[in-house]
Amino acid sequence: MRGKTANFVNTAVREKKTDEELGQENLNAVIRQHSEWLASQLHAQRENLFPPDAHKAMRKFTSGEAAALLDVNDSYLRKLHLDGKGPSPEMTAGNRRMYSVQDIQELRELLERTARNPGDYLPGRQPGDKLQIIGVMNFKGGSGKTTTSAHLAQRLALKGYRVLAIDLDPQASMTALHGVQPEYDLQDGGTLYDAIRYEDPAPIQDVIRKTYLPNLDLIPGNLELMEFEHETPRALAQGNAGLFFFRVKEALAQVDPDYDVVVIDCPPQLGFLTMSALSAATGVLVTIHPEMLDVMSMSQFLRMTADLMDVIAESGADMSHDWMRYLLTRYEPTDAPQNRIVAFLRTMYGDKVLNAPMLKSTAISDAGLTKQTLYEVDRSAFTRSTYDRAIESLNAVNDEIAQLIQQTWGRR
Repeated sequence: MRGKTANFVNTAVREKKTDEELGQENLNAVIRQHSEWLASQLHAQRENLFPPDAHKAMRKFTSGEAAALLDVNDSYLRKLHLDGKGPSPEMTAGNRRMYSVQDIQELRELLERTARNPGDYLPGRQPGDKLQIIGVMNFKGGSGKTTTSAHLAQRLALKGYRVLAIDLDPQASMTALHGVQPEYDLQDGGTLYDAIRYEDPAPIQDVIRKTYLPNLDLIPGNLELMEFEHETPRALAQGNAGLFFFRVKEALAQVDPDYDVVVIDCPPQLGFLTMSALSAATGVLVTIHPEMLDVMSMSQFLRMTADLMDVIAESGADMSHDWMRYLLTRYEPTDAPQNRIVAFLRTMYGDKVLNAPMLKSTAISDAGLTKQTLYEVDRSAFTRSTYDRAIESLNAVNDEIAQLIQQTWGRR
């Protein structure tokens, strides 16, 4: 994995032109040229990493990993295999069983048919349960917002929930993590903007893409989302906007029966897109990097958010949410100043701060070098202790959020 990344970087360096070669071009031309170089190299990297069709595929899971995802014993999976029940796993040279994500989903459906309680293996909505829409937000860069959104969406899908991930951030990092390159793959639209624009909005089904996980669909993002930020003030001035902050909620209503959970990666700003996501959300997750400058920024973020929500509420929106939680991200347990800030936040906000923090890990950042989440990378690519520490942290965070979802539905 690291070798491929090094080749990509070396190629980019070789092809980069110097400032002297560019001459006295204006800043706009330089920035545009740099953008095109970077897009070209990223496209080449994708084709190198995911041949032959340049599409990502999910790795296979060991029997132990599959058993953990299904909450059963590995010996029980072995028995199912020997009895000829369920899908047949791939057998490696060392006689190890490897399961694809499709295999795991088939096993879920098989086990659910004989489960003691409905939802033991397919934990999604039951009759009467409402769609859970989780907005992940913070306007401070580096807070781990996109990392949180992507890993949460994938973990919920791996655990059997039907998930729709929405990239509402024009920078489109979550989109890239799922194998879609905005500059190449979204030249003719295909973002949520198509479904929430004021003139001739498209059905939201038109912009939903299947991913390489059976239970996870994606609405990608790109710079086109900024059009909503520009058009809304004009529509408001002309009296054509209506209740603009309901547009995301109304679009999602079109696919309400198809999903259990929607995860929205919000823009790092308090604009009209974020206001619309807040209006649609049933749960809000605010990421916090426990450093003093970040906490100071969050103070302003919360104040501005409250002011905006007051305006929306005065317009007739119901701004009540099932839950709101703070997630500590990029946390280093050995960092004494961070620990003081964590203690300060827990004292102030109590159980509004998730018990599990997301630890800072080189494994997560290394996986990101090849546009992958940690769930997509094989354990053998890292030092085992580094990988195990990171994956345990991610699972603890995401499973705590899943518990909140279950409690909202009145279960567990």
